[in-house]
Amino acid sequence: MGTSINLLVLYCISLFLSVISVVNGYFIAIDAHAEECFHDRVVSGTKMALTFEVAEGGFLDIDVKITGPDNKVIYSGERESNGKYTFAAHMDGLYRYCFSNKMSTMTPKIVMFSMDDSDAPKQQDMDTEDHHNKLEDMINQLATGLTAVKHEQEYMEVRERVHRSINDNTNSRVVLWSFFESLVLVAMTLGQVYYLKRFFEVRRVV
Repeated sequence: MGTSINLLVLYCISLFLSVISVVNGYFIAIDAHAEECFHDRVVSGTKMALTFEVAEGGFLDIDVKITGPDNKVIYSGERESNGKYTFAAHMDGLYRYCFSNKMSTMTPKIVMFSMDDSDAPKQQDMDTEDHHNKLEDMINQLATGLTAVKHEQEYMEVRERVHRSINDNTNSRVVLWSFFESLVLVAMTLGQVYYLKRFFEVRRVV
C-alpha cells in the first residue's frame, strides 16, 4: 500500500513538472522613438500568454503588437500601461511580440513582461487518455493557477514600486512648494515692515 502511494506521488510530481508552463520574465529599457521585438518558435496549438507592465517612464504607456508567422496581426494595443493577452498558435512558426516607444519624444520606458508557452496538445492512445486524462487536467489547472499567482505577485510588486515612486515624487514637490511659499511670505512680511517704517519715518530738513 505504501509503495503504491509513493509511486502515485512520484507520478504526480513528474506529470506536474511536465505540464507546467515555461515562463520567461524580463525587464527591458526602451528608448524614445525605439522598438524592441522578441520571438518564440512554437508549433500549432500551443497556448501562449503575454503579460506586461510599464514600470517606469513618462505616462507609463507603451504600444504592443503580436504577429504570427504569416505576418497576421494577432493583437495590437496603443498606449497601454499593463495587460495580459492569451491566444493559441494557429500555425507552426515564429511568433513576434513587439513593444514600441515611438510615440515618446524623449522619455525612455522600462517594461516588465513575460511570455508563457504551454505545451502543445499531444496525441495519446485512448487507453492512456482514459486513465490519466482527469489527473492531467487537475494538475494542469493547478500549474496554471500557480503561474498566474506568481505573475500577479510580480506585477503587484512592480505596481507598488511605481506608486511609491509617484508618492515620493509628489511629496517632494509638496515640500518644495511649501518651502517656496514660506520664503515668499517671509519676503513679503519683511518688505511690508520696511515700507511701513519708511512711510512713517520723520524726515529731517537740513
